[in-house]
Amino acid sequence: MRRDIFQAIADPTRRSILTLIALQAMTPNAIAENFNTTRQSVSKHLRILTECDLVKQEQRGREIYYSLEIEKMKEIDKWIKQFREIWETKFNQLDELLVTLKNQKK
Repeated sequence: MRRDIFQAIADPTRRSILTLIALQAMTPNAIAENFNTTRQSVSKHLRILTECDLVKQEQRGREIYYSLEIEKMKEIDKWIKQFREIWETKFNQLDELLVTLKNQKK
């Protein structure tokens, strides 16, 4: 079953995993050491992130390393960007209104 990337990042543990592996690839055991949970639980989160193409796996010897899939993260950023632009416009309009009101008081 293919999962939605926004459902995947809605979980705080998965967001934390993405933050951890953003700087360097890590094994499931190394990731699990950062959480108060079982390795099986971390593996389930990694499977969901992998299904969404948010992380990629690389076999190194007997270990599997997980790293962030930057291109997929760019898709999330592109979607969020539209809302960022709307809010920046609203804040700019508010700034202009506040300056106008301040100038009217003088």
